[in-house]
Amino acid sequence: MTDPTPVTPARPELPDHLSADPRSPFHVAAAFEHDIGIRFNDKERSDVEEYCVSEGWVKVPAGKARDRFGRPLTIKLKGRVEAFYR
Repeated sequence: MTDPTPVTPARPELPDHLSADPRSPFHVAAAFEHDIGIRFNDKERSDVEEYCVSEGWVKVPAGKARDRFGRPLTIKLKGRVEAFYR
């Protein structure tokens, strides 16, 4: 007899510091296999490029500005950060 409950892949623990840039040493590819949410100062944000929970900051794009390589320029915002899986 088989178990009727569906098997879901285990989600890795979200790190304290995570970056969406694959060239960053803080990029964890296994975490991006699942949908990640960031709550910054009690508001959910969908434009976060990098975060650090212990230091309390997020990096978000600064408008439409780009660097010379075509990547968005980011600004660091400080506040309360919470990362979670959706």
